[in-house]
Amino acid sequence: MNKYVVEFLGTLLLVFVILATGNYLAIGAALALAVLLGGAISGGAFNPAVTLSLLAAGKLAASDVVPYIVVEVAGGLTAFQLYKMLMK
Repeated sequence: MNKYVVEFLGTLLLVFVILATGNYLAIGAALALAVLLGGAISGGAFNPAVTLSLLAAGKLAASDVVPYIVVEVAGGLTAFQLYKMLMK
């Protein structure tokens, strides 16, 4: 369960920084921070395309793909709602 929470929070952070700043340095720093803090727990995908790439490379179990994608989409949607609430 921890790996799914990490994927959710990492995606939330990444998408929020993308929406709030649009600054490539801030986005890179957010991704680096998320991977640094959560990479050892979840693998640090934080993106459904990366999740599918990890599956294709044999670095992610097939049983984890659908839950990863679900929590990544949920993290992105939550970041969008948070952005709308905070940036009015």
